[in-house]
Amino acid sequence: MDESSEAKSIALGVTFSAGKGTIGVYSSNASKVELCILDDADFRQIVATLPLKKGDYDIWSTTSTKLVPGTKYILRADGPEGPRHAFNPANNLIDPYARAVHRENQREYYCLAIEDKFDWQGVVKPNISLDETIIYEAHLRGLTRGNQDIDDDLRGTYAALGHPSTIAHLKKIGITAVELLPIQMFISEPRLMNMGLINYWGYNTINFFSPQFRYASEAAREAGPEAIVNELKTAIRELHRAGIEVLLDVVYNHTAEGSSSGNTFSFKGLDSSAYYRMDDAGNYQDTTGCGNSLNFANSHVVDLVIDSMRYWTNEMQIDGFRFDLATTLARDAGNTFDPNHAMLQRIQADPAFANSKLIVEPWDVGLGGWQTGNFPDRFSEWNDRYRDSVRRFWLTDIATARNSGNHWNGVADLATRLSGSQDVVDGPTGVLGSVNFITAHDGFTLNDLVSYNVKHNQINGESNRDGTSNNYSYNHGAEGETEDLAIQASRRKAMRNLLGTLLLSAGVPMITAGDERAKTQLGNNNAYCQDSTLSWVNWDTTRNQRDLEETVGYLNRLRRENPVLRPKTFGNYNLMHQESDRVRWYAASGEIMTNDDWGNPECRTVARFAEHLNENGTTNRFLIVTHGKEVAESFTLPQEILKTRFELVWNSALDLPPTSVESYLPGSQVAMSATSILLFRAVDDVDANPQNASV
Repeated sequence: MDESSEAKSIALGVTFSAGKGTIGVYSSNASKVELCILDDADFRQIVATLPLKKGDYDIWSTTSTKLVPGTKYILRADGPEGPRHAFNPANNLIDPYARAVHRENQREYYCLAIEDKFDWQGVVKPNISLDETIIYEAHLRGLTRGNQDIDDDLRGTYAALGHPSTIAHLKKIGITAVELLPIQMFISEPRLMNMGLINYWGYNTINFFSPQFRYASEAAREAGPEAIVNELKTAIRELHRAGIEVLLDVVYNHTAEGSSSGNTFSFKGLDSSAYYRMDDAGNYQDTTGCGNSLNFANSHVVDLVIDSMRYWTNEMQIDGFRFDLATTLARDAGNTFDPNHAMLQRIQADPAFANSKLIVEPWDVGLGGWQTGNFPDRFSEWNDRYRDSVRRFWLTDIATARNSGNHWNGVADLATRLSGSQDVVDGPTGVLGSVNFITAHDGFTLNDLVSYNVKHNQINGESNRDGTSNNYSYNHGAEGETEDLAIQASRRKAMRNLLGTLLLSAGVPMITAGDERAKTQLGNNNAYCQDSTLSWVNWDTTRNQRDLEETVGYLNRLRRENPVLRPKTFGNYNLMHQESDRVRWYAASGEIMTNDDWGNPECRTVARFAEHLNENGTTNRFLIVTHGKEVAESFTLPQEILKTRFELVWNSALDLPPTSVESYLPGSQVAMSATSILLFRAVDDVDANPQNASV
């Protein structure tokens, strides 16, 4: 039976009322489902076995006074044999809706029934507008494990996430939203554990409701599952108090149960045929590369995700989600991507998510999996075209010019990315449909992007076969660490160019944790199994790393204070009005770009002049000059922009933001350092003369 269970009368998971607990479990094909209540002192001892009764919508349930807050329990299920089924009445199974799951060892888990109680102290969600959002993608443990300002027993925990020193750093660099790599309960693959490694990133979820217990402090773990949940809630509350949102990277596309021959922990034992996409021979149809794919042609699987999202949104006060391999979530009964899939429609229509930030990774590894630009307008999309275009312009094009004397690309593609990627996200959401990024958890760090030509993943134990080889990176003359001061300087400037482009582009920027401090992973572009200083954010920083951090904070402040640097819509050429900024493009000569300029791969200098009309009638105007050649040249400020003084507020050729500004008149020639960005504020002042003034 595959009817929608929106109208189900029995809530799934455990609920409490009048001293009793009720549990609801979905299984379409089981012949028997049991609730096994475990002994408080010895979880291996079953003290009561309660049969569940099958009701409407294939929901099995029972109510009992034996099921109370603090009860340890597991499920068991039996059913038909056959290639599509994996029933075994001896298997202890995790309740898919369990709010807390305890891992005793690699094979033994049990659930705990808890009540959701917490004092939010009147703190509410910041609800920051999308155009003002600066996303910081971070691993919860890796973000704080090296922070010496936090007690050692708290580093790398939920408590450390909400620690004043963590919040102070995020505020200093201008972050408005922390996007956490998976914190829903996950486990490591047996293959990794046999190699002495773990799944560090966490993209191997086994339960979509309970938080990962490993990230709780020892005190919280000893106090029990409710303390773990409350420690996470406290961190979320304190981030909210500081005006910082919390987004979750969620892995709803597959589970940790692997392929048909993989281990059975939960879904597979309850109803493999219903939860997973497979053929009649029992072969899993895997579009995730992880052994299985959840079957979103089954409305009950859609219910599972919606219910999980509601729980994290309402009870845990999460501000939004980033959906891993989101194409899988919208595959229909024929395993084809459908932009009108019920999964996507219900997320958009649900009032619980009306103010949630919804971000998709718009691809998976299945047939027709790359769907960038094809998700509904309510979703912002990771823009891989942005990533690759910007990397090519600042890195591989420079490497090509050094080797051959010619560049592969001019400025046309870069200008499209600076403007919000209208070729990718041309819809009502406008530029805010694009989540721009240069790096992410998966791939080179920013420092390694400018320091390595090839990946160095030998430590992962796969003979350097893992991780992408298509990085668009450039080492600037030496592979890895070097004592060459000129190469070091080139790399620092390249990082500033990349970050400057990111933070001055239309769209929603995402910074990877540690990039603001030039963190290195020594060329490892797939550190998914490395829980060490290699993958942690560095807190013991050098002068150069602190300088880069200052630059990030400075650029984010400029972005926050100037709406023209964070437009909500695509610009236009002729008119400046409330709904659209006026944008014009100039060549190095100060003249409007021509078709020949746009098509010339050796035209590597372009300036974007944008004018924004404020609500009070004043204007906000900036000129961004991008110079992509390793030759110092001059730029002529456009003479047609009259009655204006141009204040140079940032030069990427300098290690630190300016303490004073240089002013120029239209028609002035301004020196551009090799491969650099100049950022000018345009100020109304007909009588202005070039001068220095305090910022």
